[in-house]
Amino acid sequence: MAEQTTDAEREAIRVLVVDDQELFRRGLVMLLAIESGIEVIGEAGDGVEGTTLASSTAPDVVLLDIRMPKRTGIEACLAIKDAVPSAKIIMLTVSDEEADLYEAVKSGASGYLLKDSSIEEVAQAVRVVADGQSLISPSMAVKLIDEFKQMSRPERDHVPGLRLTERELEVLRLVATGMNNREIAKELFISENTVKNHVRNILEKLQLHSRMEAVMYAVKEKLLELP
Repeated sequence: MAEQTTDAEREAIRVLVVDDQELFRRGLVMLLAIESGIEVIGEAGDGVEGTTLASSTAPDVVLLDIRMPKRTGIEACLAIKDAVPSAKIIMLTVSDEEADLYEAVKSGASGYLLKDSSIEEVAQAVRVVADGQSLISPSMAVKLIDEFKQMSRPERDHVPGLRLTERELEVLRLVATGMNNREIAKELFISENTVKNHVRNILEKLQLHSRMEAVMYAVKEKLLELP
């Protein structure tokens, strides 16, 4: 029985919160601390401090504001991913600007939530990205899909040099609809582990770092069409 408790503790997702707004940061830390399976291991008030703390604690997930003094969230995201490649980054911000979202994705962020998200949404995002998946606020997802469509219109005759298998394209199309690995596995009648392998192969072939990046690239290169 004691061993079972130890396993549960070991599986807790270790989270670092980095935000220059102290009231918001402290409130988020307190609320996340009572969430099941989540352990807040530290907090920082700027990008430099956040990067240093991430390097020393190696968190599973970092909640990172975009607008911060000394080092922006985008710069901190790059630095943290360089120092702790296994860390998953969730941008938590008041900014609903498309440019910030694209920069966050290109910098290796796995999630993008607006600060008006509920604590349940933030906790769910932590669990989702810790599991190797991506998540963005629904309102931002709509903007991302619109951008995909704009990206897919020019250069209609362009043929990409890198080709995915039919099964990989199937998986990528379902990723683009917002499905998680479990839902994709059910849809395609394959195991969740097989889906993870397909996603990993897709990222390796396209030399990209996240599911969101893969979808952006795929639409731009005509590897898939969105409705």
